[in-house]
Amino acid sequence: MTLERQDVDLAVRGDASAFERLYKGSVARVHSLARRMAGDDLADDLTQEVFIRAWEKLSTFRGDSSFNTWIHRLAVNLILSRRETIRRRQKRQVSSEGVLESVAGRRQSPGLSVDLESALTNLPDGARKVFVLYDVEGYSHDEIAGMMGITSGTSKSQLHRARMILRTHLS
Repeated sequence: MTLERQDVDLAVRGDASAFERLYKGSVARVHSLARRMAGDDLADDLTQEVFIRAWEKLSTFRGDSSFNTWIHRLAVNLILSRRETIRRRQKRQVSSEGVLESVAGRRQSPGLSVDLESALTNLPDGARKVFVLYDVEGYSHDEIAGMMGITSGTSKSQLHRARMILRTHLS
């Protein structure tokens, strides 16, 4: 029996130290996924929610895969299920486009490179999620379609859209 499996068994029985070890081994990947799929402002809350859900559902972990694979899938499912709530919350926020342009400040020189994380925040919600799931996480279009409730053709077109926007933004 692996140490990971032992920690899962102990955590199922209520051992918080064992769950903490599982948490420490997977929190960075879960947070990175949440940040890429939902943005920096929601990543912390979604990560916390994933681990709360994991604690509650740990007894359903069968051990067919690693704990990291199980928690990753749980995170993808939770983030996708929260997308409607996230959309509603974003619609309530006041748009501040153009506000900073009127404020004096240091201009960026054209030679500065733009990082991918920043570019991802400029993508529309659906295109960003498909891009992260396909190009970063390695899911197939059929898997993405099943997770997001869209067709694989829509997944392909969203990926193409994301790549075109990123290409424009990064060049």
